[in-house]
Amino acid sequence: MRLTRTATGLAAAFGGSGVLHLLRPRTFEWLVPPELGDARAWVLASGVAEIGTAGLMAVPATRRAGGWAAAALLVAFVPAHLHTLRVVPRRPVPLTVAAVRLVLQVPMVRVALGVARSR
Repeated sequence: MRLTRTATGLAAAFGGSGVLHLLRPRTFEWLVPPELGDARAWVLASGVAEIGTAGLMAVPATRRAGGWAAAALLVAFVPAHLHTLRVVPRRPVPLTVAAVRLVLQVPMVRVALGVARSR
């Protein structure tokens, strides 16, 4: 099974994001809802999960599992996006960016499911 552009792009996005989570965790800590506890632990764990998911999508034998993992992670990130809407400054640009990030979860989950269902 050849690595499709869709799977390549999604794997690159997850891999890049995962690396950033590990190298610059403070950048992402404010996105973690305080109700979840230790923000640093969540950021580091999600970074590892994103890198692992990218790796799964990069290998033909595990690409479908990677697509399912990507869809699951994207759904799991929804509380962070909702929290972001709750805490960003009430100005047009930050609110718009936070809202767009939340809305983009839907097409990204669809893309991930497409990778999961590919042959």
